[in-house]
Amino acid sequence: MDDQNHSQYSRVPELEDLINLCRDLNNEKVKYMLIGGFAVILHGFVRGTKDIDLLVESSRENIHKLKKAMSKLPDKAVLQVNDGDVIKYQVVRVADEIVVDLMSKAGGIDYKTAVKEVEHKIIESVKIPVASKKILIKMKETFRNSDKMDVDYLKYRIDVDKKDE
Repeated sequence: MDDQNHSQYSRVPELEDLINLCRDLNNEKVKYMLIGGFAVILHGFVRGTKDIDLLVESSRENIHKLKKAMSKLPDKAVLQVNDGDVIKYQVVRVADEIVVDLMSKAGGIDYKTAVKEVEHKIIESVKIPVASKKILIKMKETFRNSDKMDVDYLKYRIDVDKKDE
């Protein structure tokens, strides 16, 4: 599980929440990519997560689209996000019914760089852009135990995938 607890405000997101959020983001043509715990889960690692992490293209136009899409969450907490916050802060946490973390960079990698290696997972007919295993490894080179476990798993999956080729 991720390290922080927001249970007093938000509940743990489920796969259905991710699908609905991505559907709304896709409908608004938001430039985003799933990173973090849910991305690792979609690469096959069985683990929990307390939020949905998104790497986003940080232009004003894209942030406006993102805010429109995320304003469908019940508390409309994203409307408190200023247009420049995603660039200004390392992580912009949107604590609505579920927690969504917005980042313009993760592990020093921005959307423009990461999108070159994006993978798409289709779940319930929703196309979800997911950071590749290779990019996730770079993003997760941190001190957190959960990130170390994720990196170990992702490296293992890369090795297995090579053997299957």
